[in-house]
Amino acid sequence: MDTAVVGQSLGPNGTAALAVVAPLWNIIYSLGLLTGIGGSILLSMAKGKKNAGDKTANAYFTSAVIGSLVLAAVAWVMIYTMETPLLQLFGADDTLLALAKCYLAPIKVVFPLFLLNQMLAAFLRNDNDPALATAAVIGGGVFNMFGDIWFVFGLNMGIVGAGLATAIGAVISFGVMLIHFVKKTNTLRLVPVYHFWTMLRKITVTGFSTFFIDVAMGILTMLFNTQIMKYLGSDALAVYGPIINISTMVQCCAYATGQAAQPILSTNYGAGKPERIVETLKYALYTSAVFAIFWTALSLIDPDLYLYVFMKPTEQILEIGPAIIRTYALSFLLLPLNVFSTYYFQALMQPQTAFIVSVFRGMLISGALILVLPIIAGPDSIWLAMPITELIIGIYVISKMYTSTRSLSALKQA
Repeated sequence: MDTAVVGQSLGPNGTAALAVVAPLWNIIYSLGLLTGIGGSILLSMAKGKKNAGDKTANAYFTSAVIGSLVLAAVAWVMIYTMETPLLQLFGADDTLLALAKCYLAPIKVVFPLFLLNQMLAAFLRNDNDPALATAAVIGGGVFNMFGDIWFVFGLNMGIVGAGLATAIGAVISFGVMLIHFVKKTNTLRLVPVYHFWTMLRKITVTGFSTFFIDVAMGILTMLFNTQIMKYLGSDALAVYGPIINISTMVQCCAYATGQAAQPILSTNYGAGKPERIVETLKYALYTSAVFAIFWTALSLIDPDLYLYVFMKPTEQILEIGPAIIRTYALSFLLLPLNVFSTYYFQALMQPQTAFIVSVFRGMLISGALILVLPIIAGPDSIWLAMPITELIIGIYVISKMYTSTRSLSALKQA
């Protein structure tokens, strides 16, 4: 919504400036997922086992909270001390740098909350309170959407208004999630942790693949930004702004599937209930397929929709945009499956498989293609980097998911 409103207000430069900021979101969200998903998977497994009690589960929760606070503090210091070099690294020129810094001015004040919200939402889902986690996200998001329009257009605040709406939305989400801790149904407690580093290492290993998916998205956005500016220019980068926003929405659909399935998968894996795991997997795959078909079809049928939503397009952008969007959108066919698979493999305590999927998809194969394709096949071939990557990873995911699911028959009651 920020990109859409800023694009309508400032045109292609506003959209491009928000594309430059995008890697920062990937970094801060990924750190929250690292501790949140990793810790909550271990918490649910502990609860699912007969001989493990709330004390072990809450030791993981406490370790995740401590780790999150440390990471949030580090991120906060970095955004204040390294803002300009980071934005330049992400592809900003002088014009885009000034716009991006205006947008980030209010966001920097509450920057740690974006990490903490991701962490808390994961634990709330695993503590039988997914409705509150949903309400928190929707509450902050709805305010952000209406706040964007009011601050940018109603109060004529420009791009800084979009940043302010985003910052206030994060505060609202955080406040709503804190309600969980005064509920009688809350089982999350801060407890003494006697093996903190061991637990933090297990949390990090378990959550790394989900963490890396978001980090990698930031790395890929940076690579795309620099390669697009090198080979195709600012108009193509303006088109990439809507693409990265739609790609983020598709990826968030995959997060939704994975994060909803993960507590069920983890608890039943800990309890030794393979039939429930298979049933959950079936519904998750159906859901992933629906998301894949919807987003791919919409992108192929009406690519101009994205351009008009996210900016006031020029004739040049309307000329080059549809072909770029249609090519890139082919990756949406397998993106939901590939992202969901990392949650599935993590929940079944197969972090190595999840690691391979996230690293090869998010950096090795995709990064190599972004760098090499323009050289060997021309500048426009850069838009094929992600469709080719998702296809290669999809073949691997289907193979490993099949063998992993078959092996569940050997799962015994813990």
